[in-house]
Amino acid sequence: MFDAQIYLERRKRLSGLVGSGLLLLLGNEESPMNYRDNAYPFRQDSSLLYFFGIDLPGCAALIDLDEGRTVVFADDLTLDDIVWTGPQPTVAELALGAGVADTAPRAALKDRLDRAGGRMVHYLPPYRPEHQLTLFACLGILPGEQERRASVPFIRAVVELRAVKGAEEIAELEKAVNLSVDMHLAALGMVRPQVSEAEIAARVAAVALKAGGSLAYPTIATVHGEILHNHGHPNLLQSGQLFLLDAGAETPSHYAGDLTSTCPVDPDFTGRQRELYDLVLKVHLAALQRLRPGVRFREIHLAACLDLAEGLNDLGLMKGDPADAVERGAHALFFPCGLGHMLGLDVHDMENLGEVRVGYEGEAKSTQFGLKSLRLARPLRAGFVLTVEPGIYFIPELIQRWRAEGRFKDCIDYAKVESCTGSGGIRLEENVLVTPGGHRVLGKTRPRSRDEIAAVRGNG
Repeated sequence: MFDAQIYLERRKRLSGLVGSGLLLLLGNEESPMNYRDNAYPFRQDSSLLYFFGIDLPGCAALIDLDEGRTVVFADDLTLDDIVWTGPQPTVAELALGAGVADTAPRAALKDRLDRAGGRMVHYLPPYRPEHQLTLFACLGILPGEQERRASVPFIRAVVELRAVKGAEEIAELEKAVNLSVDMHLAALGMVRPQVSEAEIAARVAAVALKAGGSLAYPTIATVHGEILHNHGHPNLLQSGQLFLLDAGAETPSHYAGDLTSTCPVDPDFTGRQRELYDLVLKVHLAALQRLRPGVRFREIHLAACLDLAEGLNDLGLMKGDPADAVERGAHALFFPCGLGHMLGLDVHDMENLGEVRVGYEGEAKSTQFGLKSLRLARPLRAGFVLTVEPGIYFIPELIQRWRAEGRFKDCIDYAKVESCTGSGGIRLEENVLVTPGGHRVLGKTRPRSRDEIAAVRGNG
């Protein structure tokens, strides 16, 4: 937890933004894998963490904006519990750490809401079954209606506050990124023929756990980098392949890092691999230089797409006018995703509150293939932390489908593209703070250029 004053100030600002009624924040419960006492690792709801810092299963909080009263609802451990867990802080102690003096058993939440007197109860969109059950039990709202009836003023206020990171959060994000860099350095030193993806994924997890952290999301460690979210690790690395690692650490305070590295399985890139990797690096560096307050991230994404299309034209994989190709979406054959997303307590920060609310400020998203996958489009502000992650992907099924349909044949040289099938994917991802004067890449130095990667590989 941070200092209690930080949570008091956050809740004060939240109250000012919403105005009146009651704010209901629901924490998460333990989630059993296959029976009650064998649970997945507990992860608290990020908004409850942001405003209270209480990392306890079964916790909820109610902020009465009209009476100026805040209550934390949770149950202390029984002696039977303590036999298994050992002594833990009481609910009252945890609440005081967040600047809250009033606590009650969890069962008292419904009674407190019943006494709301018809006032508005604001809640955030539920994303777990226990949230849905609580909203039904306490407010009588059917699960199918709950997301639609979630409080838009509450959502907007939470996004406004959580989007701009305070100094204490930036320090935690630096820790997460630094640990993520260590994970990538360890992995790059292992890459060579006949090493398994699973060995590298295990090493990455070990680095995070040894430092007291955990994984921020399931690790992608694969020779099939063209599969954007490839969480299986069944392959042995073979000469001639590229290896892609997308892995990030989560600190004990639950802030996330999110980095991607790509390297050859052999000591060096081949000719075509070298050209493609250098292009991704060029696009990445150019995108970083465009980051500054007031610039819409959608425009930075489109500028990166144009840089990519121009480079692919130079390599003979695309043809014609690059600007026209980007406007029509032809480049999405190689880059069917977005340039980046917000980062914080969630690796895709606040995505449970709705991508349109978080990344688009309520504006409609594009329906164009590729562009519709852009998670962040809004104007940037100082204090935003986000990822920048351009890539080039050779997805056989997509290439075959588009060629068979004759899509963008004036923009794409399919014969040359199909000669690259099997090249996998190349992605370079870093975590960046938007500053008043531009940007700062978070964390310690990690290898980006081919020479830097080769140097790390030589130390493996």
